[in-house]
Amino acid sequence: MADSVFHEDFKAMPWWWEWWHPNNELSQDPPLKSDVLVVGAGYGGLSTALELARSGVEATVLERGDFGVGASTRNGGGVSGGTTLGKGFSGKGVGGDPAEWKRLMERMLSDAADSLSQVQTVIEREGIECHWRMSGRFSGAYTPRHYAEQAAKVGTYNESASLGTYMVPRERQREEIASDYYHGGMVVERTGQLHPALYYGGLLKAAHRAGVRLCAQCDAAFIDRRAGGFTVRTNKGPIEAREVVIATNGYTTDLTPTLKRRLVPVASHIIATEELPEDLVKSLIPKGRVVSDTKRVLCYYRQSPDSKRVIFGGRARFTQVTPEVSAPVLHGYMLERWPQLKGTRITHAWTGNVAFAFDFLPHMGVEQGMHYLLACNGSGVAMMSYLGYQTARKIAGGSNAPINAFDGQDFPTVPFYSGNPWFLPVVGAWYRTRDWWDRVTA
Repeated sequence: MADSVFHEDFKAMPWWWEWWHPNNELSQDPPLKSDVLVVGAGYGGLSTALELARSGVEATVLERGDFGVGASTRNGGGVSGGTTLGKGFSGKGVGGDPAEWKRLMERMLSDAADSLSQVQTVIEREGIECHWRMSGRFSGAYTPRHYAEQAAKVGTYNESASLGTYMVPRERQREEIASDYYHGGMVVERTGQLHPALYYGGLLKAAHRAGVRLCAQCDAAFIDRRAGGFTVRTNKGPIEAREVVIATNGYTTDLTPTLKRRLVPVASHIIATEELPEDLVKSLIPKGRVVSDTKRVLCYYRQSPDSKRVIFGGRARFTQVTPEVSAPVLHGYMLERWPQLKGTRITHAWTGNVAFAFDFLPHMGVEQGMHYLLACNGSGVAMMSYLGYQTARKIAGGSNAPINAFDGQDFPTVPFYSGNPWFLPVVGAWYRTRDWWDRVTA
């Protein structure tokens, strides 16, 4: 163990689970009928059901495992205001008109900013203790060109979404991070952070209080459309429902094959360090922000809510691998940014699936009569919560018209893609090569 990055008390599980662990304590038997049946009990599914119940609509949520076992308790806890939207968006859905494309992106930025407010509203309304704070984000520029590209977006972010965005040049970078790794970067003041497992647990309890029927270990196997609704066949028997909502995101299966073809599940890996001196942890990120960067193989990291550890995540691999593979890679990335942490051991390492769309946009809409909210693209805390709330509003109001900029947009796939991302190792290797080339030619 002397040369290992692993602490002697290492656990291959999220550090967040030390505070709130997945369970089925609030689980109930599934009903024979429900007004609305939600498949997937992550942030999106719970938010949908909670708002439906508050609107007087009967809602049931199915989770094929224990509550909280998926990505909702496995992420880094950063709550974004939407500054990563639409990296690959072509504007096809608006006919390729540049002016219309610009207006649509401005609407999306505005709605994405609203997602942050929605999270805060629910936390305050439901009394969820999850270490929520509006701390801001620092996005480090990997190269000088990336810094210039960030600077070109500041005006749009502020005008469209009032994100409080500004640039920090390299000579002032240590005001944000105790590192010389980046070439300056962008601060987005209107972003937040929370404890993702405590937020999830709070949502779960809020849904239960509101009267949502919560069904753990209930796997939906087949959805049969019929006159006036659906029959969903599960391992615990069939359930009839007037409406069905698919909120499975990075864990979408052949239950909905047409939606699975539109999503690329990408593994994101995270480590937690052993406890460190509090003054050292606070010195690493002086303003307590979430930090991310502009690399294609990006990293994101922050202080733990108790200011005793570093939580460090990134694309150690694009697929699921064991901690023995991912944790040393992330530890190496961490030392590249903070050499002063040499010798620090890892106590926890874990992974979860992030769902990307081919246009890098979040999506909600209707497919084969079923509502869906999918593709958080790495911003799931705010976006899935928001799209769940929006989907509930749409169902409760009986509306068919789009109610936000993400609703009903073209949801692309590519020829011959079945939902199995066999190409991710190749993509990861290509991205790492391009990152290396960007750096050496900067």
